[in-house]
Amino acid sequence: MHQMPLIDLAVIVIYLLCMILVGLWFSRKNKNAAQFTTASGTIPGWALGLSLYATFLSSNTFLGVPGKSFGSNWNAFVFSLSMPLAAFIAAKYFVPFYRHSGEVSAYTHLERRFGPWARTYAMVCFMLMQLARMGSIFFGVALALQALTGLEMRTIMTVTGICIIIYTVLGGMEAVIWTEVLQGIVKTAGALIILGLVITGMNNGIADIFRIGMDNAKFSLGSFNPADVRTSTFWVVLLYGFFINLNNFGMDQNYVQRYHTARSEKEASRSIWLCVYWYVPVSMVFFFIGTALFAYTQQHPEMILAVKQTVAAERHVPVETLLPADYGDKVLPWFMVTKVPKGLLGLIVAAILSAAMSTVSSGMNSTATVFLKDIYQRYINRVSGPGKDMKVLYIATTVTGLLAILFGISMIGVKSILDMWWELSGIFAGGMLGLFLLGIVSRTKNAAAVTATLIGLVVILWMSLSKYLPAAWEQWRSPLHVHLIIVVGTLSIFLAGMLLTRLQRRALPES
Repeated sequence: MHQMPLIDLAVIVIYLLCMILVGLWFSRKNKNAAQFTTASGTIPGWALGLSLYATFLSSNTFLGVPGKSFGSNWNAFVFSLSMPLAAFIAAKYFVPFYRHSGEVSAYTHLERRFGPWARTYAMVCFMLMQLARMGSIFFGVALALQALTGLEMRTIMTVTGICIIIYTVLGGMEAVIWTEVLQGIVKTAGALIILGLVITGMNNGIADIFRIGMDNAKFSLGSFNPADVRTSTFWVVLLYGFFINLNNFGMDQNYVQRYHTARSEKEASRSIWLCVYWYVPVSMVFFFIGTALFAYTQQHPEMILAVKQTVAAERHVPVETLLPADYGDKVLPWFMVTKVPKGLLGLIVAAILSAAMSTVSSGMNSTATVFLKDIYQRYINRVSGPGKDMKVLYIATTVTGLLAILFGISMIGVKSILDMWWELSGIFAGGMLGLFLLGIVSRTKNAAAVTATLIGLVVILWMSLSKYLPAAWEQWRSPLHVHLIIVVGTLSIFLAGMLLTRLQRRALPES
């Protein structure tokens, strides 16, 4: 077991205590569901923007992105490049839509358009996506802290999860947002410190990173062949990024709920752009960290040998069979263990914890809100009072956190955090976004919407599961890359709904 210096442990403990104290401070305000879920609409736009940025910048970014760029190239950075277009649509259309509706739940509109089934379907997809997101984040944190402390990953996830549950239950959305403002700053500082340490460890500084990176095609954004849909090309990632960000800004309760916390519609729209202005350049820093670590290991081969030996022992495979993509997620934690000075290590660990806490806490709060609005008040108790609502929110937040911990534990052994999260999010989000767009853009009726959703579900399940078909049925496997699941799933529902609506209109005069 590794022994962290006392000063670093002190920094980590102080940070965790501060988060819990923030929850206690804001708990005195939580007298009703409106305060717990939307902070009663009192959050300034700049704070909301930093909160959105911190939610995007999860531990999947902090650990998964450097691991991805270390093991391959900058292809995944195209996801960040897709954000401005999705943000433009969200700020111009989605924010006014939700602010004018007055509904805290993102899925109430679907019931008004298509009936209770649509609301329930979207709600279930959202909850599954949140559990997958929070589970992957817990796994990423455990991956890093295991290398630093030697503690068992299940223990790390459990302790971290309980701390997050406590301050989320106590503080509500206002505590979540203001702690995310602090966490966003801490994460950014942690990334810059790591990058600075890697650069100073190179023989010729940043010049060597660019030289080695260029020689190994580490800065490549992927193939630009538009006909290639089997691999992760530039266009495949761009389409995935646009659709998933459109889902984030337009259908994800995490973001929709925040639009109602802003003081005005204008500030809510501005917060989306502030999120983009921060996330795109900072995500570039994380990709550069991965490339810098690759260059660093070329000049310090003893480090990569130690990482490979550790991974080989964990997976019970020969060292020589491992490729960079197999151990990319392990390199940054190993660098932190061996190269980060005392004092700074605690700050960086706090940055990783904050990356987890910001996304997980908002996920817990938004999932609890969906449970209250879309399940409890819809099907169980339509006339519940403030006291009962708060009790439901507390219980739902706690249960969500515990389930997320179990999801994280189930992910132990995954090779790439980023790849796993992208695939799961594409599967769960595709149906939601297609149905949402159908409800806003078209005049589709309930029957056509049900049929279109079933068609989309069949397509999504085929694209997701056909890779597991035996070799004899290879011709039935999906020829498309997994990143296209959300693209094809969304378009299947939307276009099928539009086509069925047109056919129904043509049939009306004859009836």
